[in-house]
Amino acid sequence: MSKRKLTRRQAWRIQKIQQERSERAQRRREPAAELDESNLGPEQEGLVVTHFGTLVLVESLAEQHERKRCHFRSNLGSLVTGDRVVWRDGSPYGVVEAVMPRRSELCRPDPYGDLKTVAANVDRALIVVAPYPEPHYSLIDRYLVAAEASDITPALIINKCDAVDDRIRDKIEQMEQLYRGLGYHVQRVSASTGEGMRELADYLKDFTCVFVGQSGVGKSSLTNWLLPQAELRIGELSERQTGNHTTTNAELFHFPGGGQLIDSPGVREFGLWHMSQDQVLENFVEFRPHLGHCKFRDCAHRGEPGCALQKALEAGEISRQRMNSCEQILDSLHSPR
Repeated sequence: MSKRKLTRRQAWRIQKIQQERSERAQRRREPAAELDESNLGPEQEGLVVTHFGTLVLVESLAEQHERKRCHFRSNLGSLVTGDRVVWRDGSPYGVVEAVMPRRSELCRPDPYGDLKTVAANVDRALIVVAPYPEPHYSLIDRYLVAAEASDITPALIINKCDAVDDRIRDKIEQMEQLYRGLGYHVQRVSASTGEGMRELADYLKDFTCVFVGQSGVGKSSLTNWLLPQAELRIGELSERQTGNHTTTNAELFHFPGGGQLIDSPGVREFGLWHMSQDQVLENFVEFRPHLGHCKFRDCAHRGEPGCALQKALEAGEISRQRMNSCEQILDSLHSPR
């Protein structure tokens, strides 16, 4: 009898389970072998700034950003960059004792199709667009909906504003007007000329933020302007994969004037894979007053009689661009991935 061949997804699942078992076993062994509980310092608050395999790098909130590699108790589950924790110093490693409740979670699907939290306690998602590549309402709206659903306040950053020409000027101005009218923070900047960058730095000084947006819009240029003294260039993080203590996970950086950036390729790719139709609709902010007022409970909002969203569209309370974006997003939820 021939052996049944595993599907690619089944093979991924098996590999994932084996990896998780190995990591749990290693976490149980290492603290016992390397930590002398009697020599641990007092409990203090800290911030997870990145991962190193089964260790996390914790920054003390009391010692001027002093950092320490730490194990963490196996009952804590997975820790991510941005987690606020209670930890104790030790030699050679500290230990994380507890995790504080998260204000927000930024998630994306892992290779197995399951949602994975990649960063915590993010305050602002900065959606970066530029005149070229030409911005599209549907892409911006996907990021807006994803941020709203994650309890993260989104903002629209129009980078390379010095490159706005006659061909794209009207569209940029219409976008700026639309999203400002919806209550979103919109800011024009140029990382190459410095225009608007000090105002952006001032806006970010009280927040933990992430940059999201398509390739070519200048996310790395913005980051390098805001973080001139960073030890690692943001655009090179994913390329430095050698050595025992490098990381492919998100990493937290402090802006000189205040505020933090959490960055990694995974952080920039959060989206809507896990959302239902109702969740998508709820996170179009101007749709909210009209939801639940359609004539039919199962209204698909595609021209049915008595549709409250269609009525709001006709009255100018919802823009055609946003309605088109919503329809495209809803269609994509049912498309094979």
